[in-house]
Amino acid sequence: MQKAHSAYHVAALNNLYARAVEHPPMSAGSPDVSPAERLAQGDWEARLSSELAGLQGLADEVDGNPEALLLLLRRLEDLHRTIQDGPFRSSLPADRGELFNLLQGMERSGGWPYIPRLQLRTFMDLLQSGEAGSALAA
Repeated sequence: MQKAHSAYHVAALNNLYARAVEHPPMSAGSPDVSPAERLAQGDWEARLSSELAGLQGLADEVDGNPEALLLLLRRLEDLHRTIQDGPFRSSLPADRGELFNLLQGMERSGGWPYIPRLQLRTFMDLLQSGEAGSALAA
């Protein structure tokens, strides 16, 4: 039997997957990338897709266990922050023109990757108003 998902879950998943599907790989519009680099990048993207599918599998395994799902979300957020503050930041171009071009490309391809958080205060307010009852029953 499949569980019904709350509007929050559906919206969050739609947002997450829509961004992954809507935006072409960063290499797609780059004329400076050689065919060998594109192939290697394709392999990297295939590995990334496989890892993401594994994470989705972990989430599916603990479906209905909010503590485990919260742990997964926290670890994903930690990883996001680690990549953002480490390898991503250190890989930014030092040249202002190159940085501007990168930022323009980011804007065209969907902007900054963001992990939305359900604020505890908002959730508690929803519980008090009774609107979250259906989400908890799901």
